Amino acid sequence: MTDTAFLRLRGVVKKFHSFTALHGIDLDIREGEFFTIVGPSGSGKSTMIRLLVGMDDVTEGQIHLRDERIDQMPANLRPTCMVFQSLALFPHMSVGQNIEFPLKLRKEPPAQRRERVNELLDLLHLPRSYYDKRISQCSGGERQRIALARALAFDPEILFFDEPLSALDYRLRKTLEKELKDLHHRTGKTFVYITHSLEEAMVMSDRIAIMKDGRIEQIATADEIYRRPVSRFVAEFMGEVNLFNVRCGHDGAVSGPGLSTRGDLTAEGLPAGSEALLMVRPEYVQFAAPSEQYDYILQGRVREEYILGSRIQYEIEGPQDKRITVEKLRQNRLDDAVGKQVRLGFNAEKTHLIGNG
Repeated sequence: MTDTAFLRLRGVVKKFHSFTALHGIDLDIREGEFFTIVGPSGSGKSTMIRLLVGMDDVTEGQIHLRDERIDQMPANLRPTCMVFQSLALFPHMSVGQNIEFPLKLRKEPPAQRRERVNELLDLLHLPRSYYDKRISQCSGGERQRIALARALAFDPEILFFDEPLSALDYRLRKTLEKELKDLHHRTGKTFVYITHSLEEAMVMSDRIAIMKDGRIEQIATADEIYRRPVSRFVAEFMGEVNLFNVRCGHDGAVSGPGLSTRGDLTAEGLPAGSEALLMVRPEYVQFAAPSEQYDYILQGRVREEYILGSRIQYEIEGPQDKRITVEKLRQNRLDDAVGKQVRLGFNAEKTHLIGNG
């Protein structure tokens, strides 16, 4: 993966009559990157990818691939390919005929087509004997691999994915997430992936863009967004989170309802007198013994315990009916938890302050 911009969007706006679906999007995607666009329904992510592949026209702005403007280029002339959620395989064709379809359009000789199909079957871990197998005889995972092989047969510079795993069951989806990531490494292609699943994005992506209401809220690695979200929306979208309204006093000290803080604790980067959200993820909140010291302490009562496989999640009722989530590994499970009065603690190094602007 290179650090130079490969695909560039500048001031991209998309309007449908009086409704604006995208508001002046600026975006740089690097060559060889696995870049994922995530957001809830209506955030604009599907509109974005339709503009990138040429299924819709931009209202304002420009899209460049390398140094060539492509937003005015017909979809069939762009060096890109889309893998759809529906896969769009041809049911009347065999597996091999589906994969070699783009090669046939280019009028490549049959022997050359067959050789390329065999290479792609190997790449996608499908037996070469599947060449003559009918699509209806293939499993959901096999069909997904066939769609990927057909997309790669185009030899595109960028592969776009429109929620291709959303219709699959959980176990198969987890398997294919890993296979897609591995395929990305082996091909070196640029992947641009659209999904509503944050888990998919975090497993596979080099960088993630979080979208809301036709705008990009934040672009960063999964780890950076998880640790340092720029807004309440991003913090909550990136999984379970505890948010406390706090105030930075004129002496720099941080305070909040029900929170006991270490006396010398100050808010770095926030002006005196400002208000903010103090964020701490559930896995960083500890059940604190009376003698243990933390930067932040609060009292609560365990309302519920939820078993999540190898993890246990606790819902705590804190001060002023505040709901706090604590997450532990199963081996650190709290005995007879429900109804128990607890002392919670966490340290400033595990928190993040989100300014209220």
